[in-house]
Amino acid sequence: MRRKFVAGNWKMNGSSSQNNKLVSEILAEIGGISRAEIALCPPFVYLMEVGRQIAQSGIALGAQNCAVESPGAFTGEIAATMLIDLGCRYVIIGHSERRALYGESDVLVAAKFATARTAGLIPILCVGERLEEREAGITGEIVARQIDAILDSQGITVFANSVIAYEPVWAIGTGRTATPSQAQEVHAIIRTRLAEHNTEIATQTRILYGGSVKGNNAAELFAMPDIDGGLIGGASLNAQEFMAICAAADRN
Repeated sequence: MRRKFVAGNWKMNGSSSQNNKLVSEILAEIGGISRAEIALCPPFVYLMEVGRQIAQSGIALGAQNCAVESPGAFTGEIAATMLIDLGCRYVIIGHSERRALYGESDVLVAAKFATARTAGLIPILCVGERLEEREAGITGEIVARQIDAILDSQGITVFANSVIAYEPVWAIGTGRTATPSQAQEVHAIIRTRLAEHNTEIATQTRILYGGSVKGNNAAELFAMPDIDGGLIGGASLNAQEFMAICAAADRN
């Protein structure tokens, strides 16, 4: 059975004092979570201090991105091996904001995915469609293309120790959320795509939902057969809201 997983993506938010307060409030409630896995993904500059704060808690540390290159003359970039050095277990790869705002192509995302795995990180691969793509009825094609960029270059076995996050771009930061049945439909498409290559790996791969998950809709989303947790954006900046989501995952 797949273990539910909730990862908080803080994006470019926080300060040392805000982070300390947020993590302290999360830690005060973490004892109530016994089954679900939790990860926090703060900005690069706060990885070390957040990592120290959660070190004995069972919460995993994750980064929001990594460079495709190995350490060298790449000013402003962060190597995957550096993230390992700081204690990261996970790294988000191909978030829709990276794809849309910074021009990350499927090819580049696939290369970053490979780099992360080689370094020993577990990639959280983000896939999803824009509103116009959903309205055009090509959601399945878009998601399949993004998944195939990994499958074609690296094969199905790389998903044996990886996570996928489906994030409908039209539901990120907009307050709009795919209905549980809409989300489940795309999660099933993703799992079916993997199963075409290997049914066992498809069955064990965790697929998270990443579209405006809140404490009041998490339980219904996580009850869907192919939704294994959430990649949480704005709600992860509020300890009460985030822990309500984690509790929903823990119960499912």
